[in-house]
Amino acid sequence: MALAQSRILCNLDLEAVTMSSLAPRPPARPFPQADQPERLGPPATLDAAQKQAADELIQGPRRGVYGPFRPLLHRPQLLGAVARLGETLRYDGLLEPALREWTICVVARELSNVFEWDMHVPLAAAAGVPATALAALDAGQPSPHDLRTDLALARTVACDIVTLHRLDETTYAKAVMQWGEPLLVELITLVGYFSMVCWLMNVARTPAASVGKQA
Repeated sequence: MALAQSRILCNLDLEAVTMSSLAPRPPARPFPQADQPERLGPPATLDAAQKQAADELIQGPRRGVYGPFRPLLHRPQLLGAVARLGETLRYDGLLEPALREWTICVVARELSNVFEWDMHVPLAAAAGVPATALAALDAGQPSPHDLRTDLALARTVACDIVTLHRLDETTYAKAVMQWGEPLLVELITLVGYFSMVCWLMNVARTPAASVGKQA
């Protein structure tokens, strides 16, 4: 999707876009690497530091080594730092669950990452994100006109950061008014963290998520 097209879709989320709840579900966009074999998985044999890093993941809240931590196992010190940041955002963050999970889904879909998309769509739905909004996001269409204001704005913010790498004055002012500076900082960091792991997995061709595993 060209940057101009992506920006148009993002901005439309803040306008009154009519989408009937009875309309057929829009077709999902394909994930470019969904059926390709993994090319950068964990090391074939683990040294002591890699074994320790793997054990810490298995014993921690993730309960396994999957997703971005498969390629990250090549650099256990980096894996530890990435894991701690992710745990802070997901388990000790201040963003309410629907906003957090929806934003993660926006990043995953904008970056065409099948692992994070498959992982977080059920979590977003469980947190209260409407199925119509997730279907529209999956199809690259504007969000329903009745989507919560904060979720619509979050899609604009995440899209702009991913595609334009910045926020214009209007969007920034709306974001500060909506969340305040501390939560906006956390939201931007959330976008950055999940962009990073999506890029890593896109290059590594990390397979889609298994049920119950969280990155």
